[in-house]
Amino acid sequence: MRLDDILFSQGFGSRRECAGLLAARLVRVAGQIETDPSVDLTTEGLQFEVEGQAWAFQATSLVLLHKPAGYECSQKPTAWPSVMLLLPAALRRRGIQPVGRLDQDTTGLLLLTDDGKLIHRLTSPKHHVPKVYEVGCDRPVDAAQVEQMLRGVVLDDDPLPVLAEGCEVTGENSLRLTLIQGKYHQVKRMVAAVGNHCTSLHRSGFGALTLADGPASGHWRFVSDAERAALMAKAPR
Repeated sequence: MRLDDILFSQGFGSRRECAGLLAARLVRVAGQIETDPSVDLTTEGLQFEVEGQAWAFQATSLVLLHKPAGYECSQKPTAWPSVMLLLPAALRRRGIQPVGRLDQDTTGLLLLTDDGKLIHRLTSPKHHVPKVYEVGCDRPVDAAQVEQMLRGVVLDDDPLPVLAEGCEVTGENSLRLTLIQGKYHQVKRMVAAVGNHCTSLHRSGFGALTLADGPASGHWRFVSDAERAALMAKAPR
């Protein structure tokens, strides 16, 4: 693929803007400044730099963001700034969007992609992709509350009970909850349904991905090919 087409496909602006980046000597390939827009490159495994930022060619982008509190998972936020502001303009231009949503006061692992099929694959309950949440509670957590969430609780918008895939006490007033659904405010509503109240919420895992190796709060990174493959592996039942 031509270099200017590569830059355009990766969200670095219009074709004229991409040509301008090359003319301004702001693009490096294999460590060397490249100014020729017509140079033909193999995209598989391609690494390059734009304005000093390292990039890898992505046919579709999948990004892991460590979401801080105070941001909405929306392209058109109403009361808080959008999480999109935490990402570079090149990713925003690609039409990247959150895989599911976290409330503005919820922190932790948020995936974003420009692949609609991937969004469906990762959010559909039938694919059993687990999401793990660290929950702080207003009142002490007891075994009865844990058992009730594992058996299932009824929420006010659905006559069928929703249940946790996993639930364990992690402290006097805290628990770890694993879900495969993605209902509106599901964690907070499940905790309320067993007679407690959620005071803090942090997503620590999404499928095979965790925040164990970063990034830090407010920062992002690309999901590697190996991580994507692990994420797409069907969870055992």
